[in-house]
Amino acid sequence: MVKFNVPQNKSFPEMEEEVIKFWKENKIFEKSVEQRSKDNLYVFYDGPPFISGLPHYGHLLGSIAKDIIPRYWTMKGKRVERVWGWDAHGLTVENKVQKELNITNRRDIENYGLEKFTKACYEYTSRISQTWGWYIDKIGRWVDMDNAYKTIDQSFMESVMWAFSELYNKKLIYEGVRTSLFCTTCGTPVSNFEVAMDNSYKEVEDPAVTVKFKVISSGEFEGANILAWTTTPWTLPSNRALVINKDELYVLAEYENTKYILGKKRLESNFNNKKYNVLKEFKGDVLIGLKYEPLFKFFSAKENEYNVYH
Repeated sequence: MVKFNVPQNKSFPEMEEEVIKFWKENKIFEKSVEQRSKDNLYVFYDGPPFISGLPHYGHLLGSIAKDIIPRYWTMKGKRVERVWGWDAHGLTVENKVQKELNITNRRDIENYGLEKFTKACYEYTSRISQTWGWYIDKIGRWVDMDNAYKTIDQSFMESVMWAFSELYNKKLIYEGVRTSLFCTTCGTPVSNFEVAMDNSYKEVEDPAVTVKFKVISSGEFEGANILAWTTTPWTLPSNRALVINKDELYVLAEYENTKYILGKKRLESNFNNKKYNVLKEFKGDVLIGLKYEPLFKFFSAKENEYNVYH
């Protein structure tokens, strides 16, 4: 058995610094790449983080996970080139610069000057990116930060345009409609990542409504109202379908000469001790395919719309 003499008073932080120094002075990371053939590549693309400040726990945890895969394939003999990247677009950088310049809205930016503001954003990304190296070294990650790319580099933007044009020429691009979040202060759509930044969450009480959908299919359920519960009532104008659980028990109940279809478990909570009659009990699968009357007639009904699904 091999025995090691470990000093009793050894400082682990000092050991850490010694290892990092050894790696850098002897270019261990660079050698782990260069000593392997370019004909035996393992391609690793690293999604770049926002340059919005110093790294937090999420950045470091992700970086450690991203370091494991390239190291594994390097030990398997692959040449794994990995270059750091920075996501320098978007509102995260702009918001940081706005605070530094004491600017609060789009009009202030225009008055300050778009070219000057863009330059300030670029300088901010350069300044912040230089502070990350210490943290990446401390978690022991091997990655080329000296040749890092930024999404605001002209070469990067042109490469994205080229890739998009290739997809377009191959008829792989289509035009569609999607719901986007919009910032009225910035006057621009925002991504879910930009919304889900630090301190963007708070506990709120969501409005909840129970809505009646009148069945128009002929048969025993014709004229009855399917009760649907939602915490997003603002989506009701664009409603196109109802979804039920085909294995759940539902009832056809009558209250004040009006018939309702709802889950059996929701009877008491919906009628709140009012006097009602249960006319029929059944599994949800019998409701599949029923058509109902739209709440709003903004859209012409297409095939398979305003139906009950599971």
